[in-house]
Amino acid sequence: MAHHALRFAAGTDVGQRRKVNEDSAFAGPRLLAVADGMGGHPHGDVASRTAIEVIVGLPLTDDPAAGLAAGVAEIADRLDDLVREDPELAGMGTTLTAMAWDGVRFAVAHIGDSRAYVLRAGDLIQLTRDHTMVQSLVDGGQLTKEEAARHPRGSALIKALQTGSSAEPDVFQQNARPGDRYLLCSDGLSGFVAPEEIRETMARAASPADAVARLIELANEAGGQDNITCVVADVIAPSIAPRQEPLTLGAAEDPGLLARLGRRLRRP
Repeated sequence: MAHHALRFAAGTDVGQRRKVNEDSAFAGPRLLAVADGMGGHPHGDVASRTAIEVIVGLPLTDDPAAGLAAGVAEIADRLDDLVREDPELAGMGTTLTAMAWDGVRFAVAHIGDSRAYVLRAGDLIQLTRDHTMVQSLVDGGQLTKEEAARHPRGSALIKALQTGSSAEPDVFQQNARPGDRYLLCSDGLSGFVAPEEIRETMARAASPADAVARLIELANEAGGQDNITCVVADVIAPSIAPRQEPLTLGAAEDPGLLARLGRRLRRP
């Protein structure tokens, strides 16, 4: 099977309501990832940054799916290590949706309610399943999708990467086709912008960068009630793939975060 390449872009925005961006993201030729630090918990920014740092540092070998699964376990261990150093970090957590690319297919690891989609032949297909209480009620037939969208506890997570708990990610393969456009996003986008608006934006945008910019704009126009992070990647022929440097965004690129955390860890 012929190998293909990725053309990618990423963006993040604190939104209209939050003071701190607790989302982190990475986009590179071999890896796409979004992590959303759990809102309402302490130090979600530390948790999301830790998740991205570990995933980016993985040696993705012949079995990237197994590598991503091992990476998720390593993130959980790293979060627990941080809590042992500073008990005030207890309870911090993050989502993670990560896709490792081998030129033919993606290996996907997913935990929480960030999402991965593919736009294929004009259709927007959600690849991941939200690990939320409401989604589990939809799966069990107790709620319709329409009722779920209006549910007051729609974003309550039943599974995430959180200190003191072990949770298994969903891990699967996604075969890619030339012309596919992939989106990874935090729920600051998917929770406030309708799927049809996301589909139209993804379909109309001339490039991944245009799609990212417009999706963030739409989420802010909808009230910007959460941090908003998007990674968009097109599957294209290697001969037309631009040379791109990897992008690290959000809490993962905040130079002051580790300094602030370091001061806390060095306290007498």
